[in-house]
Amino acid sequence: MAQTARNDSAETINQATADVTAGAKKQYDAFANAQSEFFGKCQEASRYWLDRMSAEAKLASEFTANLSAAHSLPDAMTAWQEWTSGHLEMMAEDTKHLMNQAQMFVQNGSKGLGIST
Repeated sequence: MAQTARNDSAETINQATADVTAGAKKQYDAFANAQSEFFGKCQEASRYWLDRMSAEAKLASEFTANLSAAHSLPDAMTAWQEWTSGHLEMMAEDTKHLMNQAQMFVQNGSKGLGIST
């Protein structure tokens, strides 16, 4: 009788250990997937901002070339106006993209912590 009780107790402990291990593995896998997704999003954001820096440098280079080629004040003002317009447009796009990225990072961070948004 005592032997049967010990066997039942050992089985219960083994089952509880298996359940805890399975639950821990599931949580670890979910965290690892969220971390991997977050890292991918960080790489994507980095590529985007590097491309934007290149576009900004190109815009500045074009402005310098147009300003150097200007032979009159109206030509210089036109070059300045084109650069300002392009720069403001890029700033608006960057602001919109930054807000979208911030929202995505918050959602992804929440997912990694198991918080539903």
